[in-house]
Amino acid sequence: MAFNHQASPIFRALRTKARQKVALGIRSYSVAKPKLPSLAIIDDYLNTSAPHFSHISPSQLQITTFNETIAPVNDAELDRLVERLTPFDVISTMRERTAFPATLLRRLPNLKLLLATGTQFETFDLAAARELGISIVAAPGLGRTDQAGQSIHNIKKGNAHPTTQHTWALILALARNVAADDAAIKASTGWQSGLATGLAGLTLGTVGLGRLGAAVARVAHLAWGMRVICWSENLTQQKADEMAAAVGLPLENDSKQKTFHAVSKEELFRSSDVVSMHYVLSERSRGIVGARELELMKKSALLVNTARGPLINQEALLDTLENGRIRGAALDVFDIEPLPPSSPWRRSNYWGQHGRSALLTTPHMGYVDERLMNAWYAESAENAERWLQGKESVITGLIYLDELAKGFALSGQMPHRVKIHLSGFIESEKEKTARKSLFPLSLPTRWSRAFPRFCVSANRRLPACNFPVYHIKLDLHFTKRIVG
Repeated sequence: MAFNHQASPIFRALRTKARQKVALGIRSYSVAKPKLPSLAIIDDYLNTSAPHFSHISPSQLQITTFNETIAPVNDAELDRLVERLTPFDVISTMRERTAFPATLLRRLPNLKLLLATGTQFETFDLAAARELGISIVAAPGLGRTDQAGQSIHNIKKGNAHPTTQHTWALILALARNVAADDAAIKASTGWQSGLATGLAGLTLGTVGLGRLGAAVARVAHLAWGMRVICWSENLTQQKADEMAAAVGLPLENDSKQKTFHAVSKEELFRSSDVVSMHYVLSERSRGIVGARELELMKKSALLVNTARGPLINQEALLDTLENGRIRGAALDVFDIEPLPPSSPWRRSNYWGQHGRSALLTTPHMGYVDERLMNAWYAESAENAERWLQGKESVITGLIYLDELAKGFALSGQMPHRVKIHLSGFIESEKEKTARKSLFPLSLPTRWSRAFPRFCVSANRRLPACNFPVYHIKLDLHFTKRIVG
């Protein structure tokens, strides 16, 4: 028997109530709750961000943390990454673990804010972000601005940078057979795996002589008395001398040899006992070390890369190590990160055996320092809070001018007060007096059009300044975000 729902008492009551509302001019509306803003914390391998965001209420911001990276090595993986990130208004990133080119940014229609760590944006398409109305905010690693009494090293000073320490950890571990001996002892059958290499008096070659390359070279000179030679595309002996002075070293040793000696690329690879990579990755520098350079190296030489994996041609390096043409290599960086399980670099009980070179690997730990990582996430959390409150992101502290120049030039945004501080080797009292009369120097508030003439990198000369400049810093007080 069919049920006549229109004859039921409940239906008749509802129908009567609806007719009464119509007669009185009352209409019912369904009011949707406003969508809560959402944040994706990506590439947080060790869940370091958790304590820094835990105080933000879920009723204010819905936070999802992704510990594993999706590397968009093909279209399918790019689609997976887009699917993961599409729902979010804010994304908290960690250095270059995930790049944000225009092709990705244009597929994220909800994205309003990118929380970046560090002050370099080589893997972010800043122009596309600006066009799409996406703000990019930096975390320089100095800690929250609303917590007094913090004592955090400024990593822009090369000696304090974790990568300087990690580079030397790898050099020493490789030279002293630390990993091989540790594995042999723990296997219960081995003891000494081979003779160690003493570094005293040997030659260190740095590919790149920026603040990190100079800091690593300084340790070589002071700790082991190593000869330091260096090369980069535009490096001159004058610039090498200025970098030696900048890290507090004399320009020459007792034998009148240059402390940092600029040489050709060929001479560096032919003469070095240890080659350490400290070059910025770009399309021009990709594969800057290939089969030709590796063939020039001594059979006893060590190669260390804590810069970027693609600087070295991976196939050429694999061939070199497979055939034992150098003593060994230590790698902290790779073409694809994290390394796929099938990567040839992951083979155990393979390297250093049967004529193959030794290989020491670490999972891009150069900057993964407890204090630095926590400072970055603390700053990112503060910027997320300010965004929720409708405030601009605030970052204060000493930041190197040359690394922010590109961001300011693209964004057209500016701090409300700027002071330049200069420090470095001053050759005479006259020049010292000139420096004191020029600095600190306050720049005009509206400085975006005039900014290029202040875009001076370390080791260049300031306008109207006739002495070498070694360290240039800005004391920036922001009411505007850095980039966006």
